[in-house]
Amino acid sequence: MWDPVTPYRLHVLCQGWHYLCCDWHWTTDRSSGDNASDLANVAVIDGKRVLVTVFRQTVVPPPMCTYQLLLPHPVNQVTFSAHPKKSNDLAVLDASNQISVYKCGGSPSVDPTLKLGAVGGNGFKVSLRTPHLEKRYKIQFENNEDQEVKPLKLSLLTWIEEDIFLAISHSQSSTQSVIHHLTVAPSEMDEEQGQLNVSSSVMVNGVVIGLCCNSKTKSVALQLADGQILKYLWESSSLAVTPWKNPGRFPVWFPYPCTQTELAMIGGEECVLGLTDRCRFFINDIEVASNITSFAVYDEFLLLTTHSHTCQCFCLRDASFKTLQAGLSSSHVSNGEILRKVERGSRIVTVVPQDAKLILQMPRGNLEVVHHRALVLAQIRKWLDKLMFKEAFECMRKLRINLNLIYDHNPKVFLENVETFVRQIDSVNYINLFFTELKEEDVTKTMYPPPVTSSVQLSGDPDEKKLDLICDAMRAAMESINPHKYCLSILTSHIKKTTPELEIVLQKVHELQGNTPSVPDAVSAEEALKYLLLLVDVNELYDHSLGTYDFDLVLMVAEKSQKDPKEYLPFLNTLKKMETNYQRFTIDKYLKRYEKAIGHLSKCGPEYFPECLNLIKDKNLYNEALKLYLPNSQQYKDISIAYGEQLMQEHMYEPAGLVFARCGAHKKALSAFLTCGSWKQALCMAAQLNLTKDQLAGLARTLAEKLVEKRKHIDAAIVLEQYAEDYEEAVLLLLEGAAWEEALRLVYKYNRLDIIETNIKPSILEAQKNYMVFLDSQTTMFSHHKKRLLVVRELKEQAQRVNLDAEVRHGQEADLFSETSSVVSGSEMSGKYSHSNSRISARSSKNRRKAERKKHSLKEGSPLEDLALLEALNEVVQNTEKLKDEVYHILKVLFLFEFDEQGRELQKAFEDTLQLMERSLPEIWTLTDLQNSATPVLGPNSTANSIMASYQQQKTSVPVLDAELLIPPKINKKTQWKLSLLE
Repeated sequence: MWDPVTPYRLHVLCQGWHYLCCDWHWTTDRSSGDNASDLANVAVIDGKRVLVTVFRQTVVPPPMCTYQLLLPHPVNQVTFSAHPKKSNDLAVLDASNQISVYKCGGSPSVDPTLKLGAVGGNGFKVSLRTPHLEKRYKIQFENNEDQEVKPLKLSLLTWIEEDIFLAISHSQSSTQSVIHHLTVAPSEMDEEQGQLNVSSSVMVNGVVIGLCCNSKTKSVALQLADGQILKYLWESSSLAVTPWKNPGRFPVWFPYPCTQTELAMIGGEECVLGLTDRCRFFINDIEVASNITSFAVYDEFLLLTTHSHTCQCFCLRDASFKTLQAGLSSSHVSNGEILRKVERGSRIVTVVPQDAKLILQMPRGNLEVVHHRALVLAQIRKWLDKLMFKEAFECMRKLRINLNLIYDHNPKVFLENVETFVRQIDSVNYINLFFTELKEEDVTKTMYPPPVTSSVQLSGDPDEKKLDLICDAMRAAMESINPHKYCLSILTSHIKKTTPELEIVLQKVHELQGNTPSVPDAVSAEEALKYLLLLVDVNELYDHSLGTYDFDLVLMVAEKSQKDPKEYLPFLNTLKKMETNYQRFTIDKYLKRYEKAIGHLSKCGPEYFPECLNLIKDKNLYNEALKLYLPNSQQYKDISIAYGEQLMQEHMYEPAGLVFARCGAHKKALSAFLTCGSWKQALCMAAQLNLTKDQLAGLARTLAEKLVEKRKHIDAAIVLEQYAEDYEEAVLLLLEGAAWEEALRLVYKYNRLDIIETNIKPSILEAQKNYMVFLDSQTTMFSHHKKRLLVVRELKEQAQRVNLDAEVRHGQEADLFSETSSVVSGSEMSGKYSHSNSRISARSSKNRRKAERKKHSLKEGSPLEDLALLEALNEVVQNTEKLKDEVYHILKVLFLFEFDEQGRELQKAFEDTLQLMERSLPEIWTLTDLQNSATPVLGPNSTANSIMASYQQQKTSVPVLDAELLIPPKINKKTQWKLSLLE
């Protein structure tokens, strides 16, 4: 009877009171080959029949099939050969403990047990090599007792080698199992029945409930009823069974019985994969997922279906337990290659090797074929590595994989084998399709990232564009193979370049007109032009044809377009009547190719120069136009003058002056240099204009005024002395600019020592008094701002402590408020300034900075008074620091004229000011202040309101744009300003 609780469990009571308990579970009998010769066979047991479906050629759900095998007895098990080259051969174990071997031969004789077609008599007209019955084998055991046919005598039959099977038998008297090596006994070929001898047997302590093998490593994994996994090497001389150990060298135990087990290499280690009937998935003894409904190992991939209606595919080559566990536990996988959605309840049937087809069975029994992106891309990469471009291209076209991958997978290899690619594709339409999908994007970095980072580098000039590289290489290959056959593809290669070469394309089409080669694959000019109109807009093509100056070509394009002849014929007739250069000028101007246009117009003669100059001015083509004329020509000068005037209008006075000076327009150059204050160039132009002495003196005084406005007193003095010959005025300007030593040089040069007493000494003493007054004001201002800053900081600290104490006192009441009310109350504290901040944030960065500066008011009680004080103190320090060079020079002249008392007074006052500021820097710009501005008030007594208030205070007190104010100014102690003679 069947067990009322456990499904698929049968209790049998035999004569002699033998009790048997049998458990069944669903399994998929499929061929395990990994090359293109494997037909992806899957067998279904139906009583005495075995229904086999060849999924490489057809996909039909059971009970339909590709062919049937009829056995004399009910079938217990089907196994396929583990030999990689004979994976289509299968063996059937029936209830009489006989094994029927079916092999795929060349042209086998008609087998009465084989029937093509579906159950029900509908035949499939398919062309395939079906297996034929080679022989039925009877198993010869060593003792006579076992000759009797007993139900389920053997189980877990596995075909490991050409003439060797593995099978498991169980002892009825004890909990032991036996591994039998079944070897084909020598016999005559014409005998109808053969014999399998038990060549060796290995005793296993435990009930074997699962078996899986790996033909590459010659290892077998045995699963015992208690969960232990044993390892058995069938080619080992000892034939010993040892515990299977994980990478940590510990024995592997499955905590639950697994109905499906497989062997796979993960991270270089051979592992046992198991799936329970309750969807728990194990790798060795580690449970990596609990929602797996089915799985399959194909090549280097692990495919799984889950309860979340997804099919995931992992590459085992570089995987680890942690990566697999993380990938299976995550509901969202960023890499699109790993995960895809499937129908609810889908289970894996098989994978078609080297075809990337994954066969899934739905709960209602129908089958569906999906092409998992990971399998497809892996197969495409293998084809590309083997230079099998045709297979890769057809697969990518069928499954809508971006064709850029053909190049991006390995650019160097593709460019070296472009001719192979063209010959394999051998289709103009396919090559054109490849061209149209090309783009600069590297799809291996965006759409299809490889499992392992590739070190492939682009061949050729790295600055050259990808599109140009491919188009040039493909065009060269097609022209060498058959330029007539690939004419349209060659035209496409010109058009798809980053800068389309439409003129070359049109010229090639024009060459075909009336001169079509008499070869079978030749393309006529009409066909080529029709094809071009599919790729390029007709108006653009018309314009480019016009740009070739070939009117026959223009007419040919216009006739194939939808243009009205009234639109273009009058224009073309007008052009034909023009002189050649003016005709080309007119065409280029019409096409807005102005640089070419002025080139043609410059060749038409001097009478056309005014028109050329107007075009140059209108389109700002001065630099291009100057290259067309000789520097000593009148046209060159006219263009230069127009160029200079344009620069003057743009307030680029010095470049304008250089342009005027180069073409000989010295008067205009003088005006330009005078405007920008370039006094040396202006005086050079004045020399070339041969100005009179009075005119030169007037020019010098004008220049001196402009230089004084720019606070260039020394340059102004040089101009007055040397060109206006007014050294007295020059001395006064030098004294005004505090250039004491230069003033003394002129005094002694012209022997006017009286000026020392009348002007220089009084000026020096007056400057010393001004410095003293300035230093006193700076010191007073610095001290005042410093004291006020300390007061403001103390007031802020007191206010912060008051707020915090108030929040602590009302902490019990604050718990009654919601989070929303806490946020609102916190934001209300700074509501006064939040509106202005929001308005400022919408402005540009420059305006925003100016707006922030306007808020810094030194008025007592203003919200940002502390920042305003810091800004003012920073400015005082920087202004004082800039005085060091000036103070040093005045100290020298004070000592020179024996004003030692005034010099010592100034030197001491400046030193005291610097020392005051240097001592005050750590007190003003404190580290605590910087930390408090960036850190909110947190702590065990803080509430939501206090924390929010702290954040708002931080936000209003120290804006991001004012962060530089918290950095102290630098005082350079290495600058030499003191005069040791005055100490």
